[in-house]
Amino acid sequence: MEEFLFEHRTEITRVVEFMAAITGIVLFKKYKHTNAKYFIFFLIYLSLGDFGNTYTKYVKNDGFFNFLEGTVFEKNYWWSTLFWKIGAILFFAYYYNKILSNKKFKIIIKFIGFIFFVFSFVYILLNWDEYFIRYFPAISIFGAFIIFMCTVFYFIEVLQSNKILIFYKSLNFYISFAIFIWWLIITPIVFFDIYLLNRDINYIQLRYFIYLLANIIMYSTFTFALIWCRPQND
Repeated sequence: MEEFLFEHRTEITRVVEFMAAITGIVLFKKYKHTNAKYFIFFLIYLSLGDFGNTYTKYVKNDGFFNFLEGTVFEKNYWWSTLFWKIGAILFFAYYYNKILSNKKFKIIIKFIGFIFFVFSFVYILLNWDEYFIRYFPAISIFGAFIIFMCTVFYFIEVLQSNKILIFYKSLNFYISFAIFIWWLIITPIVFFDIYLLNRDINYIQLRYFIYLLANIIMYSTFTFALIWCRPQND
């Protein structure tokens, strides 16, 4: 079983990821007059971005992108950093700025999102060569902090309003729960990525299993929530 999951981890992740995106597309009419439509666009963005991330499979062995072999684009660290570790964080900063009501919370998220964007841009420029060969723990940790802040602000608002009475029917509650758990599981891994660079096979397998489990939980939650929840005008 473990061998099967390890060999097909990419396909399994793509299935649950595309399932969430397709569910969002099918139910788009249901949410088109709410802020949830932006989240559906984000799910499509994730599916396309992760699909593009697989280009590395076609670099070696005379693949379609064999002309990239030996270049800085041979690995996809740069793309993962750009579209997920930076792009996803900026989206959630934007999304929570849309759905929160507390003006102070909105200002804080907008400010910290801007700081994160500037920090990431400068950090990459200062470490340009490493941008193509590894992930940056500093960006990952900063991004996780923003996610935790956004979700905590949302949960505080829910507890302080009548939303608490119907929280289990709110799409934003399930989104917040899923991304909070995902980043809580994944963030500590960045402290051990030195083993990834050293090609420690035991760590690599454990890392893939953790990512696979976290992805299945997150995208399955998104799919369930899109089907179960009622549209809300935030």
